[in-house]
Amino acid sequence: MADPGREDRELQLVIFQLGREEFAVDVSQVREIIRMQDITRMPKAPSFVEGIINLRGQIIAVLDLAQRLSLESADRGSETRIIVVEAGDAKVGMIVDSVSEVMRISEEEVEPSPALAADVEAVYLKGVVKRDNRLIILLDLARVLGAEEISELSF
Repeated sequence: MADPGREDRELQLVIFQLGREEFAVDVSQVREIIRMQDITRMPKAPSFVEGIINLRGQIIAVLDLAQRLSLESADRGSETRIIVVEAGDAKVGMIVDSVSEVMRISEEEVEPSPALAADVEAVYLKGVVKRDNRLIILLDLARVLGAEEISELSF
């Protein structure tokens, strides 16, 4: 039986691919995962903002997560998805190469991120999860989408 004085929090993570790397975000921040669709370009938007979509009557900004993180991404195809996340008061879509699974982990499995994990700026990372022979990079969405950028992307 577990020690009642020590609570080991469980996390549920949505695992997705960008290029050769596996990333994760906390499932509590994910509103839905949708197939790629036509995106309306926005003039003068930051380079990583792909544009906007109409999701059941709500206008949502969509960003190219690989470009935001300065990573190579795969060519867009049938596995490409848009992960709609909630960051602050804004809903934002993030284009990813594919979504593979929802994984339950113990909070203790999250290790501090090495300074140069996957060439992603450390400021965007919450940590790294080692599972079997996999390294999964846990993103900090609040930092990936800075407060100023979130307010600019809100509709």
